[in-house]
Amino acid sequence: MDQERALGGSHDIPRVHYKGRQSDYYIMVMDMLGPSLWDLWNNNSNTMSIEMVECIAIEVISILEKLHSRGYVHVDVKPENFLLGTPGTADEKKLFLVDLGLAVRWRDNSTGLHVDYDQRPDVFRGTVRYASRLPWQGYQGENKGFLVCKKKMGTSPEALCCFCPAPFKQFVEFVVNLKFDEEPNYAKYISLFDGIIGPNPDIRPINTEGARKLVYQVGQKRGRLMMDDDDDEQPKKKVRMGMPAIQWISVYNGSSLIVMSKGTPYLQQSYKVSESFPFKWINKKWREGFYVTAMATAGTRFAIVMSRGAGFSDQVVELDFLYPSEGIHRRWDSGYRITSTAATWDQTALVLSNPRRKPSDETQETLPTSAFPSTHVKEKWVKNLYIASVCYGRTRKGRSLVCGQADSCCS
Repeated sequence: MDQERALGGSHDIPRVHYKGRQSDYYIMVMDMLGPSLWDLWNNNSNTMSIEMVECIAIEVISILEKLHSRGYVHVDVKPENFLLGTPGTADEKKLFLVDLGLAVRWRDNSTGLHVDYDQRPDVFRGTVRYASRLPWQGYQGENKGFLVCKKKMGTSPEALCCFCPAPFKQFVEFVVNLKFDEEPNYAKYISLFDGIIGPNPDIRPINTEGARKLVYQVGQKRGRLMMDDDDDEQPKKKVRMGMPAIQWISVYNGSSLIVMSKGTPYLQQSYKVSESFPFKWINKKWREGFYVTAMATAGTRFAIVMSRGAGFSDQVVELDFLYPSEGIHRRWDSGYRITSTAATWDQTALVLSNPRRKPSDETQETLPTSAFPSTHVKEKWVKNLYIASVCYGRTRKGRSLVCGQADSCCS
């Protein structure tokens, strides 16, 4: 309710007139609106014209840009949460965004900077059906949610948009390749669709005035309209693209982060075998002073060993349906190093740890390969890099060497 109260009445969010409590009921009074996009879809035999979808895309991007500019992300974008104005009024073709109950700040209040990257496989907010990739990579929810995530992570833009005009595929590629803290090029995305619908905005099925204002404002700031910029621009780096594949993932260290031997002073150990990655159990053990020291898989099952006295000061997990390149690089930049790996045909799990004692050489590299990297291993030995961990499972085709150091990384 607080988000609606703060943002309502502007940015295409309905105005909140009253909120409070009466007896056992919480009450919120807001502007009367018309049907949702989901209602339109259902009432029209589950069909919608291409022009209608394009106009919706243009205006939704504009609405989200306004919300993001205030420091919020909606977290639950779906057709049910976009409503048209009241039928028979001047706003009957205007889109409004509702239900900000899950909205969170992407910008830190105290610093004004983007919030830090932090994958939490046990936490999901929103509706899985409509979720973008980053929020639910490695999602550990109920089985239905897991299957939805698995299917969508394995669906390429080409397959998803095979029957749609080219701008739809371009849009998916741009959005999927956004990094965690990268600002979207809203005007560019709008221009993809604006160029293929009718030139007269007055006869469009959806009012796109907000989108036109956004593109014009950006164009004024830059001295030209964004829709004329870089018409042939393509995603510069395909971070999250490619078809799923089963590969070897090998990790190489310049020095041993933890020396395993008979005399390793572990104080206590605990283990768990689970049909899915047991992040909740791992999180519980972290609070008890345990750290992951070994992982393995058999089919879809994970076996995790956690130990006290492991020599780590902190630990994080990167769990993904593909290869978590961006997550690894961000963790490397924060001083973490991969200490355990495991993979099934569905997921890859990497545990990254922050050692209590920093080694003098913190170089670490990862290398996904289709065949076991026998030649690469020997090449690494010549460079004084030695295998620290290896697993075989889900990644994707077309990967190249990923290397990282304490202060730099490359792909």
